[in-house]
Amino acid sequence: MYTRMVKKQNNKMTKRISPNLTAVIGAIVIMIGGFFLSYNYIQTMKITTFDKMANVIYTEQKESATIEVDEKTKEEEDKTESITNSETEKYIGYLNIPKINLEKGFFSIESLENDVEKNIYIVPGSSYPDVEKGNFIIAAHSGTGWKAFFNDLYKLQKNDIVEISYNGKKYTYTITKIYKQEKTGTIAIYRNYDKTTLTLVTCTNNDSKTQTIYIAELSSVE
Repeated sequence: MYTRMVKKQNNKMTKRISPNLTAVIGAIVIMIGGFFLSYNYIQTMKITTFDKMANVIYTEQKESATIEVDEKTKEEEDKTESITNSETEKYIGYLNIPKINLEKGFFSIESLENDVEKNIYIVPGSSYPDVEKGNFIIAAHSGTGWKAFFNDLYKLQKNDIVEISYNGKKYTYTITKIYKQEKTGTIAIYRNYDKTTLTLVTCTNNDSKTQTIYIAELSSVE
């Protein structure tokens, strides 16, 4: 009798928990477990991704810093070498352009220091300022860096003054012509061959494909 009563009670409890409710509870449990697993996975991925990004940024910054230091070091070495050589071999003259506050010495055409990578460059084939009806040709870099001596040359206009100090005399020139040419490795110089002239050559400002030529005629000698 007692056994039958227990069985009946168990049967009643079993009937009270329906299969649908069991399924819902199971689904909830699975969802909760999945949520925690997903949350942990997402957090892990976030941390991993952050670490990777931080490592990349650090590496890039470190490499950039190294490159920047190396470049500066190389630039300083070049500049130091130029200054050292300049001390052992003296300039033979000076270029002075008052409008752009440029004063720079130059070496003889034959000198190893007559190099566009170190100084303003006297182009072979030039005539020195004391040669009547000759043409003194100077080229230099523009752009950025310590050796961009002609960086402000683009500010010059016709009738501006350029001075050359050479052999104890000052030669004053007046700019008469400014024109551009494509970079081909050579330049065409258009000047008056009855005049003593000075020619300045550099890259065109904000134009990597052309170079600008400035023709100046001798106006006085002191």
